[in-house]
Amino acid sequence: MTHDRAVAAARPVFAGWRIMRSDAGRFWATRERAFPRAVEDAGAYRTVDADDLVKLCQAIAAQESIAEQTRPAAWMAQ
Repeated sequence: MTHDRAVAAARPVFAGWRIMRSDAGRFWATRERAFPRAVEDAGAYRTVDADDLVKLCQAIAAQESIAEQTRPAAWMAQ
């Protein structure tokens, strides 16, 4: 995995996700903390990948959206 400016620029946008770029140029992101089991059961993935940074950001946002839709109201109040 390599680190470059594009990866460094994306880190503050997605706090809690570790963003990397493979030697082949593919982007990867891994959530630093696991999703709750119910969120994983709903289809959220802790690790996503994409051909470019825009698509990676969309993939991360999709996982967080699944998490937000899955969390009970009590979790949202915390």
